[in-house]
Amino acid sequence: MSPEISRTRLLWRGVTKRCARCGGGKLFHHWFTMVPDCPRCGLHFEREEGYWVGAVAINTIIIGALFLIVFVIGMILTVPNIPWVQVLMVVIPVVGLGPLVTYPFSKTFWVALDMAFLQRLSFN
Repeated sequence: MSPEISRTRLLWRGVTKRCARCGGGKLFHHWFTMVPDCPRCGLHFEREEGYWVGAVAINTIIIGALFLIVFVIGMILTVPNIPWVQVLMVVIPVVGLGPLVTYPFSKTFWVALDMAFLQRLSFN
Protein backbone atom coordinates (compact mmCIF):
# COMPACT_ATOMS: atom_id res chain seq x y z
CA MET A 1 0.00 0.00 0.00
CA SER A 2 1.42 3.37 -0.95
CA PRO A 3 1.77 5.83 1.94
CA GLU A 4 0.17 8.70 0.00
CA ILE A 5 -3.34 7.22 0.40
CA SER A 6 -5.01 9.01 3.29
CA ARG A 7 -7.05 7.10 5.85
CA THR A 8 -10.07 9.20 4.91
CA ARG A 9 -9.75 8.12 1.28
CA LEU A 10 -9.31 4.47 2.31
CA LEU A 11 -12.46 4.57 4.44
CA TRP A 12 -14.46 6.43 1.78
CA ARG A 13 -13.52 3.79 -0.78
CA GLY A 14 -14.75 1.13 1.63
CA VAL A 15 -18.06 2.92 2.22
CA THR A 16 -18.63 3.17 -1.54
CA LYS A 17 -17.91 -0.55 -2.24
CA ARG A 18 -14.57 0.08 -3.89
CA CYS A 19 -11.15 -1.44 -3.36
CA ALA A 20 -9.45 0.37 -0.50
CA ARG A 21 -6.03 0.15 -2.12
CA CYS A 22 -6.71 1.23 -5.72
CA GLY A 23 -10.31 2.50 -5.75
CA GLY A 24 -11.37 -0.07 -8.33
CA GLY A 25 -14.95 -1.29 -8.47
CA LYS A 26 -16.75 -4.48 -9.51
CA LEU A 27 -15.81 -6.26 -6.28
CA PHE A 28 -19.03 -8.30 -6.19
CA HIS A 29 -20.34 -10.87 -8.67
CA HIS A 30 -23.74 -10.59 -7.04
CA TRP A 31 -24.96 -8.68 -3.98
CA PHE A 32 -23.69 -11.40 -1.62
CA THR A 33 -20.73 -12.79 -3.59
CA MET A 34 -17.48 -10.87 -3.26
CA VAL A 35 -14.59 -11.61 -5.61
CA PRO A 36 -11.54 -13.08 -3.83
CA ASP A 37 -9.14 -10.51 -5.32
CA CYS A 38 -9.50 -6.96 -6.65
CA PRO A 39 -9.79 -7.19 -10.44
CA ARG A 40 -7.73 -4.00 -10.82
CA CYS A 41 -4.82 -4.28 -8.34
CA GLY A 42 -5.00 -7.92 -7.21
CA LEU A 43 -5.47 -7.18 -3.49
CA HIS A 44 -6.54 -10.41 -1.80
CA PHE A 45 -9.45 -9.62 0.50
CA GLU A 46 -9.76 -12.55 2.92
CA ARG A 47 -6.39 -12.56 4.63
CA GLU A 48 -7.09 -15.41 7.05
CA GLU A 49 -9.79 -17.72 8.34
CA GLY A 50 -12.38 -15.68 10.22
CA TYR A 51 -11.33 -12.40 8.62
CA TRP A 52 -14.92 -11.33 7.94
CA VAL A 53 -15.93 -11.35 11.62
CA GLY A 54 -15.04 -7.65 11.65
CA ALA A 55 -17.46 -7.03 8.78
CA VAL A 56 -20.19 -8.85 10.72
CA ALA A 57 -19.47 -6.63 13.73
CA ILE A 58 -19.67 -3.49 11.58
CA ASN A 59 -22.94 -4.68 10.08
CA THR A 60 -24.33 -5.35 13.56
CA ILE A 61 -23.29 -1.91 14.80
CA ILE A 62 -24.85 -0.17 11.79
CA ILE A 63 -28.15 -2.01 12.15
CA GLY A 64 -28.18 -1.53 15.94
CA ALA A 65 -27.69 2.21 15.52
CA LEU A 66 -30.35 2.36 12.81
CA PHE A 67 -32.76 0.42 15.03
CA LEU A 68 -32.13 2.81 17.90
CA ILE A 69 -32.62 5.90 15.74
CA VAL A 70 -35.86 4.66 14.17
CA PHE A 71 -37.20 3.41 17.51
CA VAL A 72 -36.44 6.64 19.39
CA ILE A 73 -37.82 8.85 16.60
CA GLY A 74 -40.97 6.72 16.50
CA MET A 75 -41.39 7.14 20.24
CA ILE A 76 -40.68 10.89 20.21
CA LEU A 77 -43.16 11.55 17.41
CA THR A 78 -45.97 9.67 19.15
CA VAL A 79 -45.51 10.50 22.87
CA PRO A 80 -47.54 10.16 25.13
CA ASN A 81 -49.66 7.51 23.36
CA ILE A 82 -47.01 5.41 21.64
CA PRO A 83 -48.56 2.96 19.14
CA TRP A 84 -46.22 0.07 19.90
CA VAL A 85 -47.56 -2.20 17.18
CA GLN A 86 -47.01 0.42 14.48
CA VAL A 87 -43.57 1.31 15.80
CA LEU A 88 -42.61 -2.38 15.77
CA MET A 89 -44.05 -2.76 12.26
CA VAL A 90 -41.46 -0.22 11.13
CA VAL A 91 -38.57 -1.35 13.33
CA ILE A 92 -38.74 -5.11 12.70
CA PRO A 93 -38.29 -4.84 8.91
CA VAL A 94 -35.37 -2.45 9.48
CA VAL A 95 -33.70 -5.02 11.72
CA GLY A 96 -34.63 -7.94 9.46
CA LEU A 97 -33.76 -6.47 6.06
CA GLY A 98 -31.10 -3.94 7.07
CA PRO A 99 -28.24 -6.46 7.32
CA LEU A 100 -29.02 -7.69 3.81
CA VAL A 101 -28.82 -4.16 2.43
CA THR A 102 -25.61 -3.21 4.26
CA TYR A 103 -23.82 -6.55 3.75
CA PRO A 104 -21.51 -5.63 0.83
CA PHE A 105 -20.78 -2.19 2.25
CA SER A 106 -19.74 -3.66 5.59
CA LYS A 107 -17.31 -6.03 3.86
CA THR A 108 -15.56 -3.36 1.81
CA PHE A 109 -15.57 -0.96 4.77
CA TRP A 110 -13.97 -3.67 6.92
CA VAL A 111 -11.17 -4.14 4.37
CA ALA A 112 -10.62 -0.37 4.31
CA LEU A 113 -10.65 -0.11 8.10
CA ASP A 114 -8.15 -2.96 8.33
CA MET A 115 -5.87 -1.28 5.80
CA ALA A 116 -6.15 2.08 7.59
CA PHE A 117 -5.22 0.40 10.86
CA LEU A 118 -2.26 -1.41 9.28
CA GLN A 119 -1.12 1.85 7.66
CA ARG A 120 -1.16 3.44 11.13
CA LEU A 121 1.04 0.62 12.45
CA SER A 122 3.56 0.67 9.64
CA PHE A 123 6.95 2.07 10.56
CA ASN A 124 8.07 3.38 7.15
